[in-house]
Amino acid sequence: MELKRDKDYFLKWLIGTGDVIVINVVFWTLFFLLPAFQIQVDNDRWREVLLCLNFSYLVSLYFVPIRIHSSVVFMEDVTRRAIILTTIQTLLFAVCLLFLGIKNNSSFIQLFFLALTFVFVLWRIIVRLILKWYRRKGYYSKQVIIVGAGKNGLELYRVMKTDLGYGFNVLGFFDDNLLLKKELPNYLGMTHEVEPFLDTHNVDEIYCTLPGTQDEKILRLMNYAEKNMIRFYIIPEIYRNVKKSLVLDIMDTVPILSIRKEPLELLHNRILKRAFDILFSLTVLILIYPFLYVIVGTLIKLSSPGPVLFRQKRTGLYGKDFTCFKFRTMRVNREADELQATKDDPRNTRIGSFLRRNNLDEFPQFWNVLKGDMSVVGPRPHMLKHTELYSNMIDRYMVRHLVKPGITGWAQVTGYRGETKSMESMAERVKRDVWYIENWSFLLDLKIITVTVFNMIKGEDNAY
Repeated sequence: MELKRDKDYFLKWLIGTGDVIVINVVFWTLFFLLPAFQIQVDNDRWREVLLCLNFSYLVSLYFVPIRIHSSVVFMEDVTRRAIILTTIQTLLFAVCLLFLGIKNNSSFIQLFFLALTFVFVLWRIIVRLILKWYRRKGYYSKQVIIVGAGKNGLELYRVMKTDLGYGFNVLGFFDDNLLLKKELPNYLGMTHEVEPFLDTHNVDEIYCTLPGTQDEKILRLMNYAEKNMIRFYIIPEIYRNVKKSLVLDIMDTVPILSIRKEPLELLHNRILKRAFDILFSLTVLILIYPFLYVIVGTLIKLSSPGPVLFRQKRTGLYGKDFTCFKFRTMRVNREADELQATKDDPRNTRIGSFLRRNNLDEFPQFWNVLKGDMSVVGPRPHMLKHTELYSNMIDRYMVRHLVKPGITGWAQVTGYRGETKSMESMAERVKRDVWYIENWSFLLDLKIITVTVFNMIKGEDNAY
């Protein structure tokens, strides 16, 4: 076990050394390749510059510590943390140069940040892929046992075995139900045999899935693990029925489990998302929308009588109604507030089908974004009739209203745009909307926008 901890420290130092090399290589490469953007430094002050460059990285690690070696780290998190680290590092470096009175070219700092971010993200992703490959070969893996072979225990075993790159080597199960002995992948004994097994085997972690009614056994095993420096984890019994991520919080000394994490509950995330919404919507409304309105508006007027813009009440944040704007794509009809558009819908105008297929009908909603009723990215707002219908038929349907609705969303870029022909299809869309709320990140928003733009260019078959 001591050797295992030594490997952890060695790996962190190895990754940190690689980080420092990447930072210095990027800096010197830019310095020699782009002489026009060089910072002005006297020969006797280069030591100070290099000290600032590397010291700023070490300080950045305080805010964004190395976790890439952890068992379960997703690539989106690797990318996000790498970008945050290079941002902090570059800002600290620039501030250090300023305080030292070293004149620096702001263009060089900007180029350094962009180049460093790209190379650093690539470096961290490569390290993570190499580490997962290494673990799949059976090296640098954690030796674990699972105590309790109920539904939670078997589910945990399945997850650990799904991707060997996580680095878990499950030695087997302990359970007092002897009937499971022949059914389990590797039955090691009853719960009172755990301690003798630990005395004779090198085990790094214990995962306990025993029900709460067996708290005496759980406390005994936990105390033993603490005394022998073995990490001990408890899988909540409620997970048998609630198959989702639970978030642990503490109120004084009382642990509280919430049923989801919501990154947009944090003030700085909301500020970041709103700032991006304002900047992005203003750019579109100033540079694109005026020309689009004249062209599309003329074609709409020529295609059928009625207004250029279609206004409809939709369900927004916390279930509040708001007026949603779109370019009108249908002939004026009484069913607009009740029926979805369908394939070969007779209500569609010729120009309307084109606008829908290429997402152009959504552009007026950037006014909704600027007003604050919507966001660029979020669950699509539904008409009031559908909210009333589906909220009574689909679990967690109203959860999608915990954030502002969006012009585009995760459900739309993963195959659930347009008409929902069945209750199962709508339930799947809701599932993706809730996933977005629980896994929001600024990078995820950028990814969704990029895919949406690509879909606009190629057109979408299921948009009508």
